[in-house]
Amino acid sequence: MTTSTFKPVAEQLAYFKKGVAEIIPEAELKAKLDNSVKTGKPLRVYLGVDPTAPDLHLGHTVVLRKLKHFQDLGHTAIFLIGDFSAMIGDPTGQSETRPPLTREQVGANAKTYLEQVFKILDRDKTEVRYNSEWLAKLTSYEIIRLTAKYPLARMLEREDFRARLAGGWKGQLFQPSEETLRSREGHEPAPTLPSSGKASLAKRPSSMAIHELLYPLLTALDAVELKSDVELGATEQKFNLLVHREIQREYGLPGQAVLTMPILVGLDGQRKMSKSLGNYIGITEPPQEMFGKMMSIPDELMWSYYELVTDRTPQEIAALKQEVTGGKLHPMDAKMRLAQEVVTGFHGADAARKAAEISSTSSATARRLHPCQRLSSSRIQHTWPSSFCLTEDASEPWAQQVCRPDKKNGRGCSRPLSWFRLLRKRNASSNKVASR
Repeated sequence: MTTSTFKPVAEQLAYFKKGVAEIIPEAELKAKLDNSVKTGKPLRVYLGVDPTAPDLHLGHTVVLRKLKHFQDLGHTAIFLIGDFSAMIGDPTGQSETRPPLTREQVGANAKTYLEQVFKILDRDKTEVRYNSEWLAKLTSYEIIRLTAKYPLARMLEREDFRARLAGGWKGQLFQPSEETLRSREGHEPAPTLPSSGKASLAKRPSSMAIHELLYPLLTALDAVELKSDVELGATEQKFNLLVHREIQREYGLPGQAVLTMPILVGLDGQRKMSKSLGNYIGITEPPQEMFGKMMSIPDELMWSYYELVTDRTPQEIAALKQEVTGGKLHPMDAKMRLAQEVVTGFHGADAARKAAEISSTSSATARRLHPCQRLSSSRIQHTWPSSFCLTEDASEPWAQQVCRPDKKNGRGCSRPLSWFRLLRKRNASSNKVASR
């Protein structure tokens, strides 16, 4: 009989469920874990990433950390680089066709990805694969056979496909193109001429291209070739992941279980973290910059960060949140702990400690800039540039609170403000203040 080194299924499942948005289906994942424990055979768990840009940000690490969780408990972690699929372009969440990437661009991005991924995953225990290994070798016959395994109607049920097709229909998606109209010259009446004297030829609006429909089918072959038991992805990838599961079955394999992870909200507290939106934290950024950005997130957002980008258990997070709610711990202190933990993960404990010390020193310097007049509703000790004040009020459950003075009533503080926004404003105007 095989002696298993895996933890009990219930314990594994509880660990894997931390931060997860959805498990499809959970009973099937449990059955796979049961079989793994009985046979001593690890599950094959993979995450596929298209290297469309050279750098990863903290949002990318949410799913990577879940892959690490499986790796930590003894399962086989497969990091799949979509070097072939990146040249197609994932249509998920796109309002128009992605511009194609060259092999050179994809290759350069893939190299930087691995350097960054191994800040989280164990290099020696990670199976790294490239989907060009099998997708680049497909014949036209094999592609046709693949497309025959999935109905078009199901593909067009996809929400973002429907939205783009609906938009295209409103924009006369199926109106003849310029080339079609030109080919009709001499056979049908010419288009009416506007005042410019030139024919008004219909142009197709930006819509969908056929190769975008192939993306989920081609990437489904990744799951077939890897013989995966579990695939991980973000919630927005759910459609693709379910197609992968179904195509596995078409090729005679048991369907994989699917785990989706929530999208990490960016520094603005509203939209998903993205480089293009400028609300991101790069995992290769200097420790002090990373620490400062972490301090800039809204207080209410730090709990999802604790859940998605740290290894704290749900019980530990709940206890910490209770300390803040009960007034035993200031939200800023809780956020500083979060920032230090995240920076430690990418730069080490020493770098994180130094970043925290620099942040604290900057704060103390800001407090000494110049005195603030006392307002009757609270004892305001020091002013920040642009009338930001740091208060100490016995009526507050914590000792200090960063506030904006309530100009309407001429007293007190109207609402707490982001620490990092204050710090940035202080840095930007410190020279002016010091000269007063």
